[in-house]
Amino acid sequence: MDRPDFFREYCTGFGEDSHQFREDTDGCIIAGHHFANVPSFDADSDGDIVFHALCQAITSVTHVPILGGLAIKYCREKGIRDSKIFLKEALATLGSWKIVHCVVSLTALRPRLQPHERLLRTHIAEVLGLDIEKVGIVFTSGNYLCMAGEGKGVTCRAVVSFQR
Repeated sequence: MDRPDFFREYCTGFGEDSHQFREDTDGCIIAGHHFANVPSFDADSDGDIVFHALCQAITSVTHVPILGGLAIKYCREKGIRDSKIFLKEALATLGSWKIVHCVVSLTALRPRLQPHERLLRTHIAEVLGLDIEKVGIVFTSGNYLCMAGEGKGVTCRAVVSFQR
């Protein structure tokens, strides 16, 4: 049975990532922004959880494993740690799909993210090639109920809408 045209023209991708903090004060990278006065992420790359979650959301549609494949090779063989490069590689796998909207949900007790909402949205919009109004972002502290909510790291979930 053929699917209605709607399903041939639109789809939604979901991605998730989290990293715990190391025991340093080097700062962490979130959506391409460096947050000082917190530890760095325990990751092979820069650990940018927003760009990682967006990669996973793209992979959920294209089925091309960027983080589980290409990023590992880039980190280990080429010393490339910039997650923005991984996200650009994921975008190159979209074929006829185009991103039309995304929303990112961040759980973190630290760093304080809300004051940087516009900056984070701007960075995401630039990399995805979207107008900033097509990028949503929400925050929660986690209320001490999970690793991120206890201040031990940060979690990100991303939902991306695609149009063919």
